[in-house]
Amino acid sequence: MDYGQPVRFGVFITPEATERPLRQASLADELGFDVIGVQDHPYQRRFFDTMTLLTAMAMRTERITVFPDVANMQLHPPALLAKEAATIDILSGGRFELGLGAGGFSPAVQAYGGPTWTPGQAVSALEEAIQVIRLLWSGQHGIKFEGRFHHLAGAHSGPVPPHAIGIWLGAYRPRMLSLVGRLADGWVPSYGYMKEPELLEGNRRIDEAARGAGRDPGSIRRILNAGMLDPSTLVSLAVEVGIDTFLVTDDEDEMRTFMKSTAPRVREEVAARRARSAD
Repeated sequence: MDYGQPVRFGVFITPEATERPLRQASLADELGFDVIGVQDHPYQRRFFDTMTLLTAMAMRTERITVFPDVANMQLHPPALLAKEAATIDILSGGRFELGLGAGGFSPAVQAYGGPTWTPGQAVSALEEAIQVIRLLWSGQHGIKFEGRFHHLAGAHSGPVPPHAIGIWLGAYRPRMLSLVGRLADGWVPSYGYMKEPELLEGNRRIDEAARGAGRDPGSIRRILNAGMLDPSTLVSLAVEVGIDTFLVTDDEDEMRTFMKSTAPRVREEVAARRARSAD
């Protein structure tokens, strides 16, 4: 299973409340990584707020894309999150994508005043949130939305982001995978939770849902929180499983080594295998 997308590499940076994340972001940009992902756990007392940190990262870099990996939607009102996303996209010159998740860690969420939703309710709320966010990027005025979990009562949208921000979903279960295929622009699983068989099955479910919604499955990005895997595994994940973006370590020495040796080797071997398949 290969969607033919260019192979991209990124870093998964821990938002610890020190100067380290900003230094890592600047280094990732200098080294030629494509994307920075930052986890979103507001209830973790040692972490920065993710959206604020992503703004600072965007201001300290020139080329790299930044995104929350992924935003816990039980703690983010979607209309305000849409405004935050559009703001970062404008300030960065179109270098922001929006990762979303239905939300986990219920006790910690509730300790921060979050809802007491069941897992099923959280998925329904996320589906509504996607609609609200896109409405708030539309530039329309007087927007109304009446959902079970989210509401708009004559909202004025804006500013409009300078590029079509992708919505990437962290998803593992069938209903969430279907939501990726029907409504999202990308899928963000983690290799620790899914290995090759589960990733293939996830892609199958996403593709089936996309085709059912009249969408091209190949247009949906597949972004893997991969960690430090060996080059041959990364090549296989790209050409046999369909992953197009790999987020690796935030260790600065390992980042340098990866971009000097591993990334070129993986891109070269992926291109060679694709060429052989085309013959």
